[in-house]
Amino acid sequence: MATTALDPFKLIDIENATEEQALVLEDITKQFELSTQKITEIVQHYVGEMHKGLEKNNHTLAMIPSFVIGKPTGKEVGTVLAMDLGGTNFRVCLMEFKENTEINIKQQKYRVPDEFKTGKVNMLFDYIADCVDKFLQEIGYEKKNGILDLGFTFSFPVQQTAIDKGTLLHWTKGFEAEGAVGEDIVKLMQGSLNRRQIPARVVALINDTVGTLLAHAYKRHTDALIGVILGTGTNGAYFEKISHIKKLGTFQSKSEEMIVNMEWGAFDLERKILPITMFDNKLDRESLNPRAQLFEKLISGMYLGEIVRNIILYLIDRDLLFKCVHFDYSTFKEINKQWAFDTVWVSTIEADQSSNLDDTKIVFEKYLNIYSTSLTDRQIVKKVCQIVGIRSARLGAAGLAGVISHRGAIKTGCSIGIDGSLFEFYPNFEQRLKSTFHEVFGSDAENIHLELTRDGSGVGAALAAILAVKHA
Repeated sequence: MATTALDPFKLIDIENATEEQALVLEDITKQFELSTQKITEIVQHYVGEMHKGLEKNNHTLAMIPSFVIGKPTGKEVGTVLAMDLGGTNFRVCLMEFKENTEINIKQQKYRVPDEFKTGKVNMLFDYIADCVDKFLQEIGYEKKNGILDLGFTFSFPVQQTAIDKGTLLHWTKGFEAEGAVGEDIVKLMQGSLNRRQIPARVVALINDTVGTLLAHAYKRHTDALIGVILGTGTNGAYFEKISHIKKLGTFQSKSEEMIVNMEWGAFDLERKILPITMFDNKLDRESLNPRAQLFEKLISGMYLGEIVRNIILYLIDRDLLFKCVHFDYSTFKEINKQWAFDTVWVSTIEADQSSNLDDTKIVFEKYLNIYSTSLTDRQIVKKVCQIVGIRSARLGAAGLAGVISHRGAIKTGCSIGIDGSLFEFYPNFEQRLKSTFHEVFGSDAENIHLELTRDGSGVGAALAAILAVKHA
């Protein structure tokens, strides 16, 4: 890797490392390094997998048609509802779109009780409908004002057959509501709304990456191509020519493009191209979904801390780290726990520029009860965090470069809307994306524009509803 002073790939120098420490760290670093040639090979393989996913269903890179057609122009007007269900909280919003991309938003969050996550599905959707009813009453919306079009962000695996039809494949995130798998989510939701005589019609079902892309395009980015989540999880969606989505068969539309949800977390499940280390294998083996979501496990914030923890434990076991720490049974009790090393701490340690790495010292003392670490210990840990963080960004860039290459967008230019804590907060993440683009595309990488795009699940869902009605 390059070592110029301003290079976002520059690794920390470790003072007073022993010969064995230096050799082992050099070996680990090489396992995580991705040369320009390797990145290029990953990009090419990604493009090939995109083609396969566009041709047929049930491919590793799913390439799911969203049936969202057309691009927002920034001139959309109207009042619509948006709902977002994807975790502990459920959110409902009333959005009034005005000219010049002005939006008036009224919204409320409601906690989803555990009993509704695991009970009958009708109980879950009836509860959501009750929340919508309560919300509309609180903001003073009267039924005589008419039926509201509704966009529903449903962040669970769904196989869509239309913009307003989607079959749940399986639950995730602690949800296990009975009677939903294999059923049309829109039909279930609409049934609950109708039973309570709520003036709302579900016209669009999307996931958060599709919403991110729509929210980004709405800001009058006529060159908007990709929406991506780079946070706790990761996924991407992009505008594809309908004629390229061979598995749609005879589907016809006046629009030339449709958003495709790539579900890119599963890329290279076959392990043909991604370099997997023993630390990644340990994480995968001990995860809740072994042999699944491989790409996501190398990139997303949910997993980076655990990879770092695995490396730290390896170094401890080799007697190469924390040798000055007084050892008893409880010394490494906390760090021995799975998921004990939060990715927030990885970010904190990478950002630590103090000469003594004081913030790194605080992380180990305050959260992991490891005291008396040496400066060399802390420098080693920072280097470990750097190599894991660098690989995450470079792989994310490889996936994005694959989409750009597939669409032939590098010469004409394109913009990417990105949401998520890694992109927004992780040190050097954006710079590492851009530097990797330059390795792949040369000076043409200047034609790629990145922008933080928040609230795709709200604004994006509402825009999907507007587009659905427009193109009905």
